Amino acid sequence: MTNRGKKIFLLLSVTVPFLLYCFYYYGIMVKNAPYKFSEFDHITFQYGTGDSLVNVYTSKNNTYKFLNKHDSLVTENVPLDHNDLLYLHRKAADLGFWDFPANETINGDTVKAAGPKVLRYVIEFAYKRKTKRVVFDAPFDGNERLKDANIRLIKEIQKRINDRQAELRK
Repeated sequence: MTNRGKKIFLLLSVTVPFLLYCFYYYGIMVKNAPYKFSEFDHITFQYGTGDSLVNVYTSKNNTYKFLNKHDSLVTENVPLDHNDLLYLHRKAADLGFWDFPANETINGDTVKAAGPKVLRYVIEFAYKRKTKRVVFDAPFDGNERLKDANIRLIKEIQKRINDRQAELRK
């Protein structure tokens, strides 16, 4: 065997098994991913002050309950279409929502300092096999990157709901 043939044989005997293993390993990981959009069921988004989360959006039945400017509870039907839900799913994945801790609330001492009107958000993405639920307080004093990712996801969800609501009112 020539010197060139030996180099080609060595290269192929290392790279081909490595590539086959990569395709096999990552194929299984992608196939068994816990949060796939094909298994998506609904989003529930709640927010309010303290423990009274009166503002609620549920994509399962497209119900949006919120307090208006006159502090009266209004219920509207605001359906998010497939593209909106796919966008929110991908945005949550981009921001690392699946790795967020479930409880991002502030402790008792911080509540006393912030006052009883602490804004609390509950974001829940439900799938056929799994559900990811995160409770987030606005003055959360944890990791800044985590807090920023929460705020960005909340703004995206609110923007999609408000845009769809504005389209329906036209």
